[in-house]
Amino acid sequence: MQQKWYNATEVEASSLNAGTIFYMETIEVSRLSALAFFAAGEESYKGQRYFWQNREKTLTLVGLGHAHIIENNLSNMRFDQVEEQWKQLTKNIVTEEKLQPILFGGFTFDPENTTAGEWSGFPESYFTVATYQLMIRNDKAYVSIHLITDGENAAPQFEELRKQRDHLIHAAQVKEVKTYVKPQITSYSEPHKEAYLQSIDAVTAKIKAQEADKVVIARSLALRFEDAVSSPQILSHVVNEQPESYLFGVERGDMLFFGASPERLVKVENGRAHSSCIAGSIKRGAAADEDQALGESLLQDNKNRGEHHYVVEMITETFEKNCTAVRVPQQPKLLKIRDIQHLYTPVEGQLATGATILQLVKDLHPTPALGGVPREGSMKIIREFEAMNRGLYAAPIGWLDADGNGEFAVAIRSAALLGNSAYLYAGGGIVADSEAQSEYEETLVKFRPMLRALGGAVHE
Repeated sequence: MQQKWYNATEVEASSLNAGTIFYMETIEVSRLSALAFFAAGEESYKGQRYFWQNREKTLTLVGLGHAHIIENNLSNMRFDQVEEQWKQLTKNIVTEEKLQPILFGGFTFDPENTTAGEWSGFPESYFTVATYQLMIRNDKAYVSIHLITDGENAAPQFEELRKQRDHLIHAAQVKEVKTYVKPQITSYSEPHKEAYLQSIDAVTAKIKAQEADKVVIARSLALRFEDAVSSPQILSHVVNEQPESYLFGVERGDMLFFGASPERLVKVENGRAHSSCIAGSIKRGAAADEDQALGESLLQDNKNRGEHHYVVEMITETFEKNCTAVRVPQQPKLLKIRDIQHLYTPVEGQLATGATILQLVKDLHPTPALGGVPREGSMKIIREFEAMNRGLYAAPIGWLDADGNGEFAVAIRSAALLGNSAYLYAGGGIVADSEAQSEYEETLVKFRPMLRALGGAVHE
């Protein structure tokens, strides 16, 4: 049985066409699988969907269709432009309910990277308001319709949207949840492997010459499959296999970018901001004793502790710029997920007047864990030696609502799926004493979560 209410009607968005109206209607549903709802949109909304689940599993979001798209190629101003357009779109929103429309998407890692490849033509900012938004929060499920239109009489159009909504809900509730097999991989390749290995030596030389303190260099792993792979097929495996992480997937046209990230960039809830410093990593042990020994060695390792310190220092400085009452533990602890363990330090504070989640995203990206130290110097070196375009890899991905709440993860442990091909991404922090073979082996560990989901063999 569905409980229905109507909310959030008639929002003027002055930066859009005069007379643009934002209509929203929400119903509560008693039982709904997020993956089943995502899969229900395969026929009508393929290429226009997103999936998100936070690490605590207290919030799941699914979007089907595009009620509105916000995208731009404005380099460092892209964050401000997305924020301004979202404010205009929702500026006079009135609702009797607490539920808000969600803007979901991400920013690419480096607008200055123009390397051709799978990310060619992808905008520097890409965000959408879904036509149908599923929100599962604290075990309650809500489905919203969003209609943003210049038409004077939206009633007939909205009635058609209601019919489609009910069809999607019925399909997700009644049809048996599909069990997906793993894809069959026909080939593996490591694009630019030799260039990557050589780049480690070149970058360490630059660090020794004091051109930077730390630089993150990434590489990709390319897979081909026997048949085209669907988004629900892959997301089902990621969700089942990586429960400790932020789980995400966003489609744009023929591409699905997806992943299971351990790393929060920033979360804002009721004016309270939270971030996670995650840098320094080691594999999991085969048994508990070995796992504990590996974790202790990570906590004592000078290279990894040094990498971690850079991240804590930068995120703390950013929070002190945007927040009051900033709190940072003095020592890191271990964050253990299925294939890897990390050094982890949480940071939190109260948002200062005028500060916003997208301002924090702008100031935090890229953290030293994904770019390097100092920021500009390390980015210059990455552009010189990294042979690929990262696209959304290692970049901010997440959501915000009309009240300024939201959460962004750092899109690591991720991959891009295009038909019967996939590109997996991984990188590591290079410092003065880094060794090419050791860094290469670290990327192999970081490939594991997505390689496992895609049906690849994971070797110790």
